[in-house]
Amino acid sequence: MGGKPPKMAEGRFEPTWESLEQFKPPAWYVDGKFGIFIHWGVYSVPAFGNEWYPRNMYQQGSREFEHHVKTYGPQEKFGYKDFIPMFKAEKYDPAAWANLFRRAGAKFVVPVAEHHDGFAMYDCSFSEWCAAKMGPRRDLIGELARACRDEWLTFGLSSHRAEHWWFFDGGMKFPSDVADPRYAGLYGPAQPREMQPNEEFLDDWLARTCELVDKYQPQLVWFDWWIEQPAFAPYVRRFAAYYYNRGAQWGRGVAINYKLKAFPPTAAVYDIERGQLDDISPQFWQTDTAVAKNSWGYVSDPDYKTADQVIGDLADIVSKNGALLLNIGPRPDGTIPEGDERILLDIGRWLWVNGEAIYGTRPWKVYGEGPTQVASGLFTDTKRSAFTSRDVRFTTKGDVLYAIVLAWPEAGEVAIQSLGSALRLYQREIGGVQLLGSREPVAWTRDEAALRAKLPAQRPCESACVLKITPKR
Repeated sequence: MGGKPPKMAEGRFEPTWESLEQFKPPAWYVDGKFGIFIHWGVYSVPAFGNEWYPRNMYQQGSREFEHHVKTYGPQEKFGYKDFIPMFKAEKYDPAAWANLFRRAGAKFVVPVAEHHDGFAMYDCSFSEWCAAKMGPRRDLIGELARACRDEWLTFGLSSHRAEHWWFFDGGMKFPSDVADPRYAGLYGPAQPREMQPNEEFLDDWLARTCELVDKYQPQLVWFDWWIEQPAFAPYVRRFAAYYYNRGAQWGRGVAINYKLKAFPPTAAVYDIERGQLDDISPQFWQTDTAVAKNSWGYVSDPDYKTADQVIGDLADIVSKNGALLLNIGPRPDGTIPEGDERILLDIGRWLWVNGEAIYGTRPWKVYGEGPTQVASGLFTDTKRSAFTSRDVRFTTKGDVLYAIVLAWPEAGEVAIQSLGSALRLYQREIGGVQLLGSREPVAWTRDEAALRAKLPAQRPCESACVLKITPKR
């Protein structure tokens, strides 16, 4: 550690909540709706448990601890640092990654620049423990930034550096390499989690995070939960003002993601980990989740979601004024697992047909209807039952209304109660109903109870289908 924060960037933002609440989410973000998150690091080498392996391998009694000793030997002889030479990224092709993300229909990309483990995936000026100087000996983040921009994808990044304060504390409780001062640059400070970080750590956190901004000009900076700790508050305000002012200097719209209550609601974009909201939010927000239910990083036994599940969640989130940041976990050699790729391409095929109901849309008067309940809050995205053909989500663009039917109706007919004339939610006379991706006409009627549509026999896509409803001119 030892990085010193830069001077404040000139601009209209000051490091006060009152000033930071002038922030407005940029158009690229509010319109883009769908992005790719990437957890890739040294923790992908053991490929066991999840991306918290570096912490849990030092937690006595844990599954990871027992696995580590059995597989690699005692932590005093083989510690987390010893995985670094095995993290080679020898097949890493950032151009191929970016092309895949574009084909998946993503509009922005957010790799993890540094996870809790303290190993920077970029060319860090404040540490030797980074991918540019060890392991791959490449600036992995810089290469991906260029590749994404070549594909016209907006580039962001995440920093989980805050949690590093305590991440390796278990290694201080028994003989391990964490206690060896030679490796303090990777493992330190390894303090108890209940202890607030000191000024040296906070200054270094701010210096590193500002360097990420200046070196890679990300248009989105994602933070995990621990920046809400009291000691971080003045540093978070200083960073936000610095970053927002730098974005204005670049002439690019930028945004910060936060969890819990680290920011006031209008000073940044609220993010819900593996969860959603149960109604429309007046502020634009985001869900971050992963293609795998059991890990963010690469593991040998991923428990995958289906593309249908992800598409249903995307529609639900967008209908409530949100965006989806969907994570993948590449292998240590830099290849993307076939299961991850398959889900991304299935989503891309759906968006190719139905993207106009997602991109550039805004919420309607109600988010939707149907029997399936979506719980509000963290870690709820695998707790609901599957969406049905009675579950509908609405989005709008101009005077067009989109009704996203979250499963294909086996009978080929849809009845949308929110569009019945009695409710008066849709007050104009309907001029036409079209099924996106189909050239066949849709037979429809409207009465007091519902809009009823008979769908063509030929499905235009798998998963959800979209009715485009236009008013009578």
